[in-house]
Amino acid sequence: MDAFTFLRNDHESVLGMCEVLDGAPQGKGAQLSGLRTMVTDLVVAESRHEAIEQQFFWPLVRERLEDGNPGEPEYHGALVAFIEAGRKHIAYEQNVVWPRMAAALSESELQDLGATLARARQKAPTRPHPDTPSGPGAQKTMGAAAAELDKLRDAVTGRSDPPDPPTS
Repeated sequence: MDAFTFLRNDHESVLGMCEVLDGAPQGKGAQLSGLRTMVTDLVVAESRHEAIEQQFFWPLVRERLEDGNPGEPEYHGALVAFIEAGRKHIAYEQNVVWPRMAAALSESELQDLGATLARARQKAPTRPHPDTPSGPGAQKTMGAAAAELDKLRDAVTGRSDPPDPPTS
């Protein structure tokens, strides 16, 4: 089976699960329907799919295909897609996750987490590393090593950090 057939089959499987879950029951019916198992299956399938793409397919894409440059349609299209995805991500965090976490954490815990995040930002990688596993342990160890390499590359190339966001 060629790579595109393999990936297409994976895509169709994930899309099929999304189609089934799109009309998933809510409330008590959700608990009785096996929704948790279906969602877990989707998470496993998508996680495996993303892992194999990041390990094998996308590195080859980056090696064999030239990136677009500013002014080229591909470059602008990718930028527009990135901005849209970023806005959706931020809206989800702020409108869905944050209110729930605000109710689950004390003011002291929120302050401590804020201080931890501020310290971590100073040590975080300055470039994307899609092959780094997403778990917290891997991010804290491999992410720290990647950050050191990023900072070295930044120093050699003269790349500077953007200004820190304003504090309110």
